[in-house]
Amino acid sequence: MRISRFIDEWRATLLVAAVYVYFLIFAQFAFLARLVELGIIGSGLNIVLAAMAGGGILFSLLTPRARRIPSAALRLRIGLGVSGVAALGALLTLNEAGAAVIAFLIGSGLGIVTVTLATYLRAWTGARHQILKVGLGAGLGYFICNVPAVFAARPVQQSAFAALLIFWCGALPLRMASDSGESRSTDGRHTSFPVILTSFFALVWLDSAAFYIIQHSSKLRAATWLGAGHLWTNAGLHLVGAIIAAHLLRRRQAALVLACAFGALGFACVLLLHPILIPSASLFYPVGVSFYSVALVAYPSFLASANSIGERGRQAGWLYAVAGWVGSSMGIGMGQNLGKVPTTFVAASGLVVLGPMLLSLAKRRTREVAPLGSAMAVALLIDLTLLPGARVDSSSAIERGRRVYISEGCISCHSQYVRPGSADVLIWGPSQTMEEVHALQPPLIGNRRQGPDLSQVGSRRSKLWLEAHLVDPREISYRSIMPSYAFLFSDQRGDDLVAYLASLRSPAQQHLEEQRAWQPSASAMRSADFQEGRMTYEHNCATCHDRNGAAREHLHASFKKLPPDLAAMGSSLGYCSSIHLAQVIKFGIPGTDMPGHEYLSDGEIASLALWLKRSYTQPLPHS
Repeated sequence: MRISRFIDEWRATLLVAAVYVYFLIFAQFAFLARLVELGIIGSGLNIVLAAMAGGGILFSLLTPRARRIPSAALRLRIGLGVSGVAALGALLTLNEAGAAVIAFLIGSGLGIVTVTLATYLRAWTGARHQILKVGLGAGLGYFICNVPAVFAARPVQQSAFAALLIFWCGALPLRMASDSGESRSTDGRHTSFPVILTSFFALVWLDSAAFYIIQHSSKLRAATWLGAGHLWTNAGLHLVGAIIAAHLLRRRQAALVLACAFGALGFACVLLLHPILIPSASLFYPVGVSFYSVALVAYPSFLASANSIGERGRQAGWLYAVAGWVGSSMGIGMGQNLGKVPTTFVAASGLVVLGPMLLSLAKRRTREVAPLGSAMAVALLIDLTLLPGARVDSSSAIERGRRVYISEGCISCHSQYVRPGSADVLIWGPSQTMEEVHALQPPLIGNRRQGPDLSQVGSRRSKLWLEAHLVDPREISYRSIMPSYAFLFSDQRGDDLVAYLASLRSPAQQHLEEQRAWQPSASAMRSADFQEGRMTYEHNCATCHDRNGAAREHLHASFKKLPPDLAAMGSSLGYCSSIHLAQVIKFGIPGTDMPGHEYLSDGEIASLALWLKRSYTQPLPHS
């Protein structure tokens, strides 16, 4: 009896928390990581994400009009069931089409659940502390997602956890209290729905862009998410921020909540642009997210000026379709294309969110606001026209990276000079004339070559490989004697150095043709040794091509295409000739993260090709 009474009193808190956990830890994290594990990336990944957004938009708009299912409890259970089935479906081995179906189910289930929950939230919160219960639910959802054991779990574990949680919510008793459908807002100063919709749209866009950028940058993740200390801090900030937001919303301070959400989110986005200040961004980002997230749930049910349950549902549908799904898609697109949130966009978002409040203030306080606005306009004009030199270093990342290359003494071990007429030309790339070398300021020929020549390293290594090698050389290059330069990635220097190295390229088609014509010597092929090939594989290849390889584990979300698990390829290698395998081993695959192993001898390459053919080629069935 006590349990039933507790659930009746706190069912809304439990439902809001569970939906947030499902959306955050599964839909935004585990499912995307699962796609990468399955090799669904690039355009395929975009198609899957579009399917999810399509399902979310469609069912957010259709749910308020589903008159054939008048029971709110049944409608909510249908949405929870679809969501749970989608989470279980993510555990399967999916191709691109199957992943798109699961993604559509994720979006559809969330569309049904979120709109139904927001529409009938009053009837499930009980009579006391309604908005505080909603705020506590949102805060607990974020808190659970940041618990280290949950955040750091494998994608299949996170998916299973989300499915169990959502099915458990579907089993809760969903008895409804009376709800007249009339708004309970008492301040009499309702902001128009289009203005609110636009404000939430700008906030979701801002949040989604920052989230995507942090998620796909190892440096930003390390400074904001990685480690138990960061996660527990984020969890606490989310919970406290959600409770404060709920308290303000109870006092009908929705405009203030949205203003605070923008202030924290916008400030965090600006801090992310400055390497030294990145850790500070992690203190503001969770607070801003929690502030607008609580308002996003509470607004349709408790703060909107809807005159009926039907109107409330339609407003919730448009809010989650446009602000939630479209705003999120636009933010992800910005993160993909720009890799940062421009300060101009932060300013534009501020105008959208703060504009109505500032306009209202200006009407009531004209004498005070006019001088302040004039002073700000003059300061902005001075900043744009008279003080351009006072801004940050305007040189390009490549130029800054070249300075890092010099200051860190890279020329002590690496040359940038291919000796004409030598074996260097095949291995490292075309040689330069002395006039081209002397034209560089300063020339970086190098003192001696203890490591490989870097004249055209950008043609041979991807940015991901270069960064990984700088952070932990021996994880991906067994014989490397190079020290770790991970400390450079605590600020901008690491990214700048990678940009410089990636710029060292040669477009010479003739060189590629020479590589394609290369093959190990006949004597090396005859004397190839199976056991030597096995050791060469373990030292140089297993880190990426074993299912649990170190580089594969650490970089799985960053690869352009996840390296194939060779043990799972079966007879596929049987279609590759030993010569072709040897060429791939020596020179890699241009345009991918697969590096060459130019330093291996012909004998080592021939032995490795032999071992791959014998170990990973299963006999083909006789016809």
